[in-house]
Amino acid sequence: MRFIDYSAIITLAWSKYNSSKRITSVEDISAKVSTNHVFKVNFLGGNFVIAKLSYFGHYEHFKEDHKIINVLANNLLYPYEHFVGRALTKDDEVFTYRYNRAGVDIWVVFYNPIRTAQKLPKVVSNSQISILGEELAKFHLACTELKDVLPPSSKTMAKDLEDLLESLKTEEGQFEHRLVLDEIRRQCDLFFENSTKFDYRSFDSIPVFIDWNIGNFSVTDDTRLFARWDYDWFRMSTRVLDFYFFARVVRAEGDQTAFSYTVDPLLEDRFILFLKSYHSIFPLSANEVRFIKEAYRFFLLNYVVKFGRYFYLDRFALKLKKEAFEIYFPSLDHTDVADKILKALNI
Repeated sequence: MRFIDYSAIITLAWSKYNSSKRITSVEDISAKVSTNHVFKVNFLGGNFVIAKLSYFGHYEHFKEDHKIINVLANNLLYPYEHFVGRALTKDDEVFTYRYNRAGVDIWVVFYNPIRTAQKLPKVVSNSQISILGEELAKFHLACTELKDVLPPSSKTMAKDLEDLLESLKTEEGQFEHRLVLDEIRRQCDLFFENSTKFDYRSFDSIPVFIDWNIGNFSVTDDTRLFARWDYDWFRMSTRVLDFYFFARVVRAEGDQTAFSYTVDPLLEDRFILFLKSYHSIFPLSANEVRFIKEAYRFFLLNYVVKFGRYFYLDRFALKLKKEAFEIYFPSLDHTDVADKILKALNI
């Protein structure tokens, strides 16, 4: 693997932002299960900022996402006025830096440190599940109220899967997915077919963060949402995309270090309890409930199959992709996610 001096790139990016403020050190604080690159940038005088690096997808989408996140952070009202981190700005725009030299294309954004509170326990109680359902519903409502304020987003679920299908026509894509080309096409076709059936284009498009594992947000002592960080999977889309990871948070087995992405958490009674609480605050439509399965299918196609090698370390990426085609996708052919939920919510 080619060595890249991320600290040097961050130092160069900072010099373009504010050359008068001196960096004393750059510390890697990245998670150890993913390819995320996050750094603490320390300055003379003791203060610091957080630097986030990315290098896959499109730079324009990177800029667009952080612009939307910053507008969201600045417009959320109490109790979410400090919930989302704020990027550093220059000339009234979110500052991003693109390092594009000798075949290396890396993008940098700087964030002010965000306050944190309590981490959820590995296994949450029923009362905590109910509170989390209410909290996500209230946060989604707050985001929905801002949907006309936020900048437009060019990313859509359909466009992401169309890009995946196009990549299968390339030499690189055919080699990477050589054993599962037909199954990828079949799963994409099923997504498009069912999305039309459930009229997903009619759903509100709001900010969703998708990856709600317990290492990405903190809560108060009484389990109220307090702060959210890690915006790798941020997008403007249907709120249903946030449900799968909350199903994993509330599942009976709790948080796991050896993780997988089976459909099982969506079928647990504990997830039903979560959705009942959510539905009491921000009611779901029948088609949104039916779309939960398709949101899970999209997650697998986009974040495991298409981008898995960028999001996860090699050993995890290979394991998850293998399981996707041996376990996750086959399970969808005979799993009805919606029926039990629709009955429980009396929809």
